[in-house]
Amino acid sequence: MSRRRAAIKREVLPDPKFGDTIVSKFMNCLMYEGKKSVAERIVYGAFDRIQKRTGQDPIHVFHDALGNVRPAVEVRSRRVGGATYQVPVEVRPDRSQALAIRWIIASSRGRSEHTMEERLSGELLDAANNRGVAVKRREDTHRMADANKAFSHYRW
Repeated sequence: MSRRRAAIKREVLPDPKFGDTIVSKFMNCLMYEGKKSVAERIVYGAFDRIQKRTGQDPIHVFHDALGNVRPAVEVRSRRVGGATYQVPVEVRPDRSQALAIRWIIASSRGRSEHTMEERLSGELLDAANNRGVAVKRREDTHRMADANKAFSHYRW
């Protein structure tokens, strides 16, 4: 990390089908080895499955799922006088979005359906309905921060 100045944030181009930058970031996180067309096929296939299963707009379901998984607080380790404390801190919006995307993708990959399309659509629907592994991860993060509320005066 440079000491001179903060790194500039690059603007992510919106995805070609829906024109949404968050969907584009999601695809980029899902992508392996630069295979963007494969990631696009997986995400758009998952959106088609969501459309068929619920009859709702898949972008709306996607944003609901992301909103349900985004953490508001997390714990950070802080050393004070030889002891390490888990200090609860608020999460910046860009980091909470990145964590939500990462958690949804990780929990999708851990599911037992056959194709990644099925796994992703199932996890997005679960997250939109406030259940599933990704939502449980957010709940665990909040619970950990709540349990360590006593150390919040160590916040920096």
